[in-house]
Amino acid sequence: MKILERIIASVAPKVALSRAVAKKKLDVLNSGYSHHGASTSKKSMIGWNFGGGGPDEDIVLNLSTLRQRSRDLYMGGAALATGAIKTARTNIIGTGLKLKPAIDAEFLGLSPDEAADLKRIVEREFLLWAESVECDASRRDNFYELQQLACLSQLMSGDCLVLLPMVKRAGNTYDTRIRLIEADRCCDPPNKNGKDILGGVEVDEYNGVSAYWFVNQHPLGKQDKKKEWVRVEAFGKQTGRRNVLHLMESERPEQRRGVPVLAPVIESLKQLGRYTEAELMAAVVSGMFTVFIESETSDQPLGVMMDQEIDQVDPNSYELGNGAIVGLSPGEKISMANPGRPNTAFDGFVTSILRQVGAALEIPYELLVKNFTSSYSASRAALLEAWKMFRMRRSWVASDFCQPVYEEWFTEAVAKGRIPAPGFFDDPLYRKAYLKAEWHGPSAGQLDPLKEATAAKMRVEEGFSTRERETAELTGGDFEMNHRQRVREETMRREGGLLIEGSEKTNDNQQQLLDDDNK
Repeated sequence: MKILERIIASVAPKVALSRAVAKKKLDVLNSGYSHHGASTSKKSMIGWNFGGGGPDEDIVLNLSTLRQRSRDLYMGGAALATGAIKTARTNIIGTGLKLKPAIDAEFLGLSPDEAADLKRIVEREFLLWAESVECDASRRDNFYELQQLACLSQLMSGDCLVLLPMVKRAGNTYDTRIRLIEADRCCDPPNKNGKDILGGVEVDEYNGVSAYWFVNQHPLGKQDKKKEWVRVEAFGKQTGRRNVLHLMESERPEQRRGVPVLAPVIESLKQLGRYTEAELMAAVVSGMFTVFIESETSDQPLGVMMDQEIDQVDPNSYELGNGAIVGLSPGEKISMANPGRPNTAFDGFVTSILRQVGAALEIPYELLVKNFTSSYSASRAALLEAWKMFRMRRSWVASDFCQPVYEEWFTEAVAKGRIPAPGFFDDPLYRKAYLKAEWHGPSAGQLDPLKEATAAKMRVEEGFSTRERETAELTGGDFEMNHRQRVREETMRREGGLLIEGSEKTNDNQQQLLDDDNK
């Protein structure tokens, strides 16, 4: 080969140079991933049909199909799809994420007692608004029910949009309302006027969301009214107030719309549903033992499958039944089919597929099918792994939905004088200090409550955690409320003569609570 290259170089130097350059380029291309994931020569890779685009092409242009298929699976296309979404919703939201004000008392110059009093005022005022359906623009759900609806809609449709209008109503203390809008209604208007709009989301030159476009009816609905689009700016021009909350999980930079959580497993769940239906039908057919009688006369057979008046709709039809006897005409024969059901391999195959589905959804198989047959350690490991995902999504709901709504409500409460907050409108640092809050949801539950409680006690005693946090984690309760209630209960027990020295031991902590209360 080297001799040939020398001959070419001596006869045609330009050709030799071009050959050398081409060879160098080929050597570069045949390195790194070109031998592995990017190979176009391996037999295992040649048949791989692939194609890709930007987030708009890959996501937005396919969203309508993904949403409708995801909803179909949820509404009955596959039982496991319904279970997966509801399992996630229940563990993320449960009965609702509850407000726990975390006011920065040190920065605001408040004493511990003043901070505690302010927190109680905030909690009391917030419950007045949140526990009423008046917080919902449609007057259907309270704040905690809206949380689960928003989360469920996001999981099923990929995203959910929230408007925060101010609506005055007679007899209402607050005017802040929450309006949930299904993802489909945020879509492109017929005339974009040169604006960068896709999926109903308008962006500026920095790819920042500047506005959302909403149609006045559901695109898949059957309403007769004319479709009209409304442009809603993402932020108010004068106040910077958030006009629209967009609940979605981003998986790519510059992504405009969210993807349904079932998107990666839509095909697997649909095929599994079809397979389950086929196996169920085969088992039903196998369970129907039917006797066929061939008669040489025209006498009435021993039995028939259906009432002849009913069966006259299709005189040529044959039906199987449970223990039925069917007469045949002379010369007719029956050939029995043996479907071999129930299929002994069914459970193992379905379990294997569901493990893959669970991995894609971040829900372990045991939790996906609600079947805990492993050891305590294995079951606990599965729950802990699932709760990593649940906590992550709970924090997203808290930061993207609960906290912005709370800030809007708090601003109105301060403006109306319902909550004393000096400096709230003067300095953003003061505003931030007043608005700090935590959102606690239902606890994960315990497989062995004694072990979990003992571990929580040790974390508190060693300073790794606090009683407030452990109370929220174990029971979803409020430590300060529990403390006040315990003080009242122990005082009542002592006054009632139930706490007698020698008959029932009073530990140091209980005694300290009583002493503090008496002071």
